[in-house]
Amino acid sequence: MAAELTAHELIAKHRPTLDQALEAIRTRAYWSPHPEHPKAYGENGSLDAAAGKAAFDALLGGRLDLGQPGTDDWVGGETSPYGIELGVEYPHADLDTLLTAMQAGRRAWRDAGAEMRAVVCVEILKRISDRTHEFAHAVMHTSGQAFMMAFQAGGPHAQDRGLEAVAYAYVEQVRTPDTAEWTKPQGKRDPLALNKQFTPVPRGTALVIGCNTFPTWNGYPGLFASLATGNPVLVKPHPRAVLPLALTVQVAREVLAEAGFDPNLVALAAERPGEGIAKTLATRPEIRIIDYTGSTVFGDWLEANARQAQVYTEKAGVNTVIVDSTDNYKGMLSNLAFSLSLYSGQMCTTPQNLLIPRDGIRTDEGPKTFDEVVADLARAVDGLLGDDARANALLGAIVNPDVKARLEAAAGLGEVALASREIANPEFPDAVVRTPVIVKLDGAKPDDEAAYMSECFGPVSFAVAMGSAADAVELLRRTVREKGAMTVGAYTTDDEVEGAIQEVCLEEAAQLSLNLTGGVYVNQTAAFSDFHGSGGNPAANAALCDGAFVANRFRVVEVRREA
Repeated sequence: MAAELTAHELIAKHRPTLDQALEAIRTRAYWSPHPEHPKAYGENGSLDAAAGKAAFDALLGGRLDLGQPGTDDWVGGETSPYGIELGVEYPHADLDTLLTAMQAGRRAWRDAGAEMRAVVCVEILKRISDRTHEFAHAVMHTSGQAFMMAFQAGGPHAQDRGLEAVAYAYVEQVRTPDTAEWTKPQGKRDPLALNKQFTPVPRGTALVIGCNTFPTWNGYPGLFASLATGNPVLVKPHPRAVLPLALTVQVAREVLAEAGFDPNLVALAAERPGEGIAKTLATRPEIRIIDYTGSTVFGDWLEANARQAQVYTEKAGVNTVIVDSTDNYKGMLSNLAFSLSLYSGQMCTTPQNLLIPRDGIRTDEGPKTFDEVVADLARAVDGLLGDDARANALLGAIVNPDVKARLEAAAGLGEVALASREIANPEFPDAVVRTPVIVKLDGAKPDDEAAYMSECFGPVSFAVAMGSAADAVELLRRTVREKGAMTVGAYTTDDEVEGAIQEVCLEEAAQLSLNLTGGVYVNQTAAFSDFHGSGGNPAANAALCDGAFVANRFRVVEVRREA
C-alpha cells in the first residue's frame, strides 16, 4: 500500500501538537488546539457553518459505505430527538469476516512505534476537527443536545479528550526505553553483558460500545487510547447514535490508508434493530479491551462476564451537592440552576441530590430557611428558562422515552417545588423539550430514601432536608460508597465542614467542586486538566484520563541477547 502521508511529514506536522499535549497533562493548565467558537472554522480546509450543514444534509437518506470487508447487509433507523428521520444506512458486518480482517494490519501498526501511532491519531483528530460543523449536526440529531452544546461538547471538547488519551498513551509507552545495555560486574571474572530490546505489544482488538447521549465525548478516549497503543478498534455505536461514530470510523480509515496502514485497524459494527450484538461481541475471544459508557446494569454485566478482556466502564451514580452556607447566594443559585438545566440533566455529571440543612443556611443575604433556599432555586431555574428561545438552547431535547417517563413519575415522589413544563421548539415541532423538576424530600423519612438513593437520569433533582451538615456529610459518604458519583459539589463557608466534605471525597474517591458561583459548573470538566470520574467508586472503574486508563492496553515484551 503506497503511503500518501509519510512518517516524516506526519511527525513534522503533528509532533508540536503532541508535545503541547504532553506539557498540558504535566502542568494541568488550560490548553486546547480545537477552537470552541463556530466562527473559528472555514479556513485552512475546515468547514464553515454553511458547508458543515450542507455536508450533514447530504448524508441524510444516503448510504455510508466504509469499504469494510464482510458487509452482509445495510442497516439504519435513527430518528432525531428533534423529530426528523436521518435515514442513513450503515454496513452490517459478518463478525467472523470483519474480526479476522482486523488482524491483518496489527503487526505493521505495532512495529510503527509509539510516535508514529500518536501522530497518525493526531491527524485523524485534525480531520475530524476540520469537519466540526458537520459532526455537530450529527451529534445534535442523535443525542438531542442543543446545537451549541453539540458543537462544543461533541466537537472540540471530544477531540480534546481524544488527544488527551493519545498523550497519555504515548507517555506510558515511552516510559520504558526501546533498548538497553546491561552489564553486571563479576569481580575478577568478565562481566555479564546483555543487550535488551523492549517492545510495547498491543493487547488485542478493542471494542468501543458507544452511548446515546455523548457518542463522541465518551467514545473518543477509549478509541484513541486503544489505537495509539497499537490495538485494532471495533466501534459498536448505540443504535440511536450511530452517525457521529460512523463518520469517525470513516475518517480514521481514510487516514490509516493514506499513512500506509491497513484501514481495517478501525471498523464499525452497526446492528439491526433489536439485534443486541454488544453482549455477543463483548465475550468473543478476539476482543481483549472494552470501553463502555452507559447503564450500571450492563456495565456490571460486562465486568462480570467479559473475562477475556480488560474492561473500562463509566456507569452511573448519584451525584450530590451539599448546600451548607455561602457568601454569594445569588451566584450559587445561578450556578446550580444552570447545572440542573444544561442538556435537560442528561449528563452523567448532573447533580441529583441537593442536601440542605432542615434549619436553613447562612448566606451573605442573611439566614435562609430550607423552604426559602428551595423556592429561590426554583425561581432561578424559572428565570434562566423563562425565555423559550434561551430554554431551547440550554435544554436541547429529551433523548428517549425512558427519560420522559422518569421525569413524569418524579412528580409523584414528594412535594414538587418546581414543576416541569413543556416548551415548544419552533424549528423542530416534534422535539420533546421539558424543563427540570425539583422535588422536596426528607432525609429523615425512610420512605423517601428509595428515591434519593436511586439514580434518576434526566432533568430530575431532589432537595433533601437534612438534620445537620454532619448528617449531610454522612449521607454523602454512604451515597458515594454504595451508589457511586461522577461529581460532588459543595457550598460552605465553614472550614470544618469543608474539611469533612473533602475528606469524604478523598476516602471514597469522588471528584469535588467547591463553592462554584461563576462560569464553571460541577457537571463540566476540561480535558488535559480535570479528571472525569476517578475509577475509585461504583460510578466508574476508570478515569478520563490518567495513566491507568491507557497502561493496561499494552504489555512490554523483552528480547535479551548476549552482548
